[in-house]
Amino acid sequence: MIIELLSAQQCAAMIDELRHASGAAATVYGRNPRGSVDPLVRKAKRVEPSEATRELVHQALTSAIPRLSEQFAVPLTTLEEPQFLRYESGDYFVAHQDGNTGMLRSEREERKVSAVVFLNSRSETPGPDAYGGGSLLFHPRGASEPFRLTAEAGTLVAFRAETTHEVEPVSHGERFTIATWFR
Repeated sequence: MIIELLSAQQCAAMIDELRHASGAAATVYGRNPRGSVDPLVRKAKRVEPSEATRELVHQALTSAIPRLSEQFAVPLTTLEEPQFLRYESGDYFVAHQDGNTGMLRSEREERKVSAVVFLNSRSETPGPDAYGGGSLLFHPRGASEPFRLTAEAGTLVAFRAETTHEVEPVSHGERFTIATWFR
């Protein structure tokens, strides 16, 4: 499901803020309850925006809950804390699922819908707010080839948490996204 969630102006302001925000390597979940850094699985930075930006995004995502519940035919009531992510050249996230597969810790299995909000757009031509590579790939069951998605800035892409997906390596620029999970 695709929803236009944020305006171009909101995205531009967030990118400017996130470029200057502090952060650390994004974690992956496994044995450590808080997650661990594993650059063989995920190489990206989780950055910390202002409280005002977090609140704006939380309100926008919360407003999408009724549409997502209807689209996926599941009751959704809450969302996890959104992760603000910056992928630089060479950064990626290998194929994985976000929940409901039995492969993850039990609390991750409560995730029903995953969502990614794109803050900037992909372009093969380098530019100040564009990035290359970094496509979101979906691996549908039974398909011989993955489905490649490139979304425009401000777009929310939602999918079932058990869907296998990955982020291809970024070839140039910086890819800014927000990831969250609905329960």
